[in-house]
Amino acid sequence: MRGLMQDRPLTVPALLSRVETQFGHKRIVTGGVTETVATWRAVAPRVRRLVRALESLRVPAGACVGTFAWNSQRHVELYLAIPSSGRILHTVNHRLYGEQITFIVNDAADDVLFVDRTILPVIWPLVASFTSVRHVIVMDDGGDMPLPDDPRVLDYEELLAGQDDGPLELVIDDENLAASLCYTSGTTGNPKGVLYSHRSIVLHSLLLLGADVFALSERDVVAPIVPMFHVNAWGLPYAAMQSGSDLVLPGPLRAPEDLASLLSRHRVTFSAGVATVWRDLVPVLGRHDLSSLRHVACGGGAVDDALSTAYEKAIGRPLTNAWGMTETSPVVTTSRLATHHDGLDGDARRRLLGTPGPAVPLTELRVVGDDGVEQPWDGRSQGELQVAGATIAGAYFGSDTGADAFTTDGWLRTGDVATIDAWGYLRIVDRSKDLVKSGGEWISSVALENAVMADPRVKEAAVIGVTDPRWGERPVACVVPADGVDLTPDDVRDFLRGRVASWWIPERVEILTEIPKTATGKWSKQTLRQRFADSATDTH
Repeated sequence: MRGLMQDRPLTVPALLSRVETQFGHKRIVTGGVTETVATWRAVAPRVRRLVRALESLRVPAGACVGTFAWNSQRHVELYLAIPSSGRILHTVNHRLYGEQITFIVNDAADDVLFVDRTILPVIWPLVASFTSVRHVIVMDDGGDMPLPDDPRVLDYEELLAGQDDGPLELVIDDENLAASLCYTSGTTGNPKGVLYSHRSIVLHSLLLLGADVFALSERDVVAPIVPMFHVNAWGLPYAAMQSGSDLVLPGPLRAPEDLASLLSRHRVTFSAGVATVWRDLVPVLGRHDLSSLRHVACGGGAVDDALSTAYEKAIGRPLTNAWGMTETSPVVTTSRLATHHDGLDGDARRRLLGTPGPAVPLTELRVVGDDGVEQPWDGRSQGELQVAGATIAGAYFGSDTGADAFTTDGWLRTGDVATIDAWGYLRIVDRSKDLVKSGGEWISSVALENAVMADPRVKEAAVIGVTDPRWGERPVACVVPADGVDLTPDDVRDFLRGRVASWWIPERVEILTEIPKTATGKWSKQTLRQRFADSATDTH
């Protein structure tokens, strides 16, 4: 016997309807050279005009629509209009190097692109390599690059102004229809696409409202510092629509002074970003009143206690860790203080909040040993972390890689080594792959090694990650020059420029006579880590 409840799909158009009818007076603030403020009541008609614009451009149903944009009101409009019209929002990280951007756009077969003008200098030189893109719609955010004299280039505001402003019913009948696409950073081979459904987006945005997750409510002012081009800004724009929170977006602002001012002036209560962002803000915390912040979420790696202590002293709140992946929408865990922690002193409580914490609703965790046996929740037994749930990917989009990331019983293999304690609290012990996580983003040691060894002056190269006080980790390149070659660290860095993303280039290059090897002839990265992890950094 089936239940007798209404069969209403969980879809993005329902979020637009909710925020327009119940929270039309609430604000969307976009920072920048000129700060803008709009209400949802003003934004909703623009979303409908944008839907009509997609129709006028004849973007096919189910097609991917790429965005290269900062956190802004216009990007929020794209977050709503594209999936609400039956198309797929494809947010692309413009900080990747060109070859990866080209692969991502072509793998997704993006039909049109929306590009902020300040990002256009990065994207326009690549347009010739995009095989499916018919139009590039430029959103003028104050950038100074002249618009290319090309019939494919259109202006966002002119496009919207040319559309009818009348009523428009937006209906998605199938909640499992694809709504949003985001690619991983390509840590092993090419980037892999993660295709979110309407259902997963709505469920993920709802779980962020939970009291033991982020506890977002209508009284909050939410500021996602985490980019909207990365995993839907951790789902926070959609969660703000669910809760009716004011939404404060930094736009292209990245300077710590500007970000701190934005948080202070708008009395932000909740903000989220990677540890690098919060480290950069530490020197300016004392110059701004941030007492309104009740929760500062930190992802992209463990929270070191020194950083959390700095926030506790400056604003009265420590950082709270959260863990997830592109494949998990992304939030899977967030730390919290449970009743059994009531006896902990202040230092212990702060350190606990710096760990990943327990699983959020609708998700499950398990740790599996090398023998395939699930490990006990005792806080000691280690194994590969695997996750499952309604907001977790079950396969990758596009290219044929990544099938081995999923178990036969449907769990996602994260590649992290972890423990879980008796209360369900997760701790990440290590990574099973030789990856470097810098500023919350992955750097592939293999890809970076290959780039270094593309230099004919290099005989061998191995890349390891070492702890860095600002970025969490940074790559160290251990390089053996070709016979008879006098190679310097600057030579290696100069060769890498333009071949990999700028933030991949190692500040530290160690010139060696040989790479230590294991008994099987593989590079012994463990030996390299033991040798270089605690030695002085060579920045030149």
